[in-house]
Amino acid sequence: MTDLSDNRIVKAFAELRAAGKHTVLPFLTAGYPDLAATGAMLADLEGRGVRICELGIPFSDPIADGPTIQASYTEALATKVTSERVFDMVGAYRAGGGQMALVAMVSFSIVFRHGPQTYLARAREAGFDGLIVPDLPLDEAAGIEAMAAATGLCNILLIAPTTPPQRRIEITEHCSGFVYYMSVAGITGERKVLPLEAIAAVGQLREHTDTPICVGFGISSPEMVQTVCEVADGAIVGSAIVHRITDAKDAPREDLVAKVGQFVGDLLAPVL
Repeated sequence: MTDLSDNRIVKAFAELRAAGKHTVLPFLTAGYPDLAATGAMLADLEGRGVRICELGIPFSDPIADGPTIQASYTEALATKVTSERVFDMVGAYRAGGGQMALVAMVSFSIVFRHGPQTYLARAREAGFDGLIVPDLPLDEAAGIEAMAAATGLCNILLIAPTTPPQRRIEITEHCSGFVYYMSVAGITGERKVLPLEAIAAVGQLREHTDTPICVGFGISSPEMVQTVCEVADGAIVGSAIVHRITDAKDAPREDLVAKVGQFVGDLLAPVL
């Protein structure tokens, strides 16, 4: 098995665990409202203590994303945001000293179109540390898993509430970096409460894997982050952040970055 101990995601969770801490993983749509703004938000979030951030690669037909993220993808695509332009932005972030771990959320159709080996190598070269391919079934994921490991990328898979218990365990065995547990079935979106079954399920999954577990889908407040992190290593927040980007996208860039950063800072407060 490829040694991923120097991978930023693996190192981040090792350091967090050693300190007895948890984290928030923000999700940003790459290129929304523009790539320069995304780069500025990455730098700001790192300065606020974020260790790992997801970047969604815009796609015309996302699988599990709700209307807020879908709309952001549509706008980004309208301005000709491509994987290569996202890679260039990430490369510039790294060249500027950025050290936060980055995870690409990308449809397999994009990966396939470029050629999986080529796409993964380019993502790693640009500065990504892991990838999530949400529309790739476990039975077909072996090839990507091997390529990711050989390239130095963590391979992160999703587990849904509807996934049978034994299948959940199988999925964790193919995950590196962290396991993405979906708190609810269906699509992303802000929610006022999380189902108690999700918290119990993460606790049960913990008995079968030492790989960090992060919970996403529906998390939108510091209180929800705190609840999730009683059992999970991290809370993933997407729609609530993209919603705030949408609200401030026409404001001066520094105001947009500050608004998003303040919200993420508030989410981080219970676990810092």
